[in-house]
Amino acid sequence: MDIKPVTLQGQSVRLEPLELTRHWPGLLAIGLDPDLWRWTSSKVGSEADLRRYLERAVAEQASGVSLPFVTVLAESGEVVGCTRFGNIVREHKRAEIGWTWVARTHQRTIVNTEAKYLMLRHAFEVWGLMRVELKTSATNLRSQNAMRRLGLTPEGTFRKWMFNEDGTPRDTMWFSVIDDEWPAMKARLEALLREPAPK
Repeated sequence: MDIKPVTLQGQSVRLEPLELTRHWPGLLAIGLDPDLWRWTSSKVGSEADLRRYLERAVAEQASGVSLPFVTVLAESGEVVGCTRFGNIVREHKRAEIGWTWVARTHQRTIVNTEAKYLMLRHAFEVWGLMRVELKTSATNLRSQNAMRRLGLTPEGTFRKWMFNEDGTPRDTMWFSVIDDEWPAMKARLEALLREPAPK
């Protein structure tokens, strides 16, 4: 299981390994929208907050437990979001996909669906993982609905599982997909990606 920066290329989006110097202007241009952080445990309200958030992702990559990506449009190269593999545990063949945010102009489009598809395909078919997990705030119904739409299995709610950065406790809802389920989920996602874009 070779955890190293890699570009994941799709039809509509490309996931590029996060490089702060190169990607900072594009991420800054979209990353201070308060709506992006409304349901997250991280509270980003300033340029300094965003810089700290991204620097933490880079530091986690250096320690081998995280692999952050910048989501860009395949045709134009426009930066439209950020996502990450995190909590990578090699000995148990599992990882988490999360820390995902997409510019409001590209929410509810193919962007997130294809990004998840590319990451899951890499996790199961390149790394050979046994389990991929995702989690979200128990109050974030939009995120939960998106996970169900992708075909992830809800596993329940961990009550008061963590503190948000602002000190408030958060109930966290868990979802997952395991290796046995990946072939069916892959087919489901590929079908979703073939659907015509809404007008």
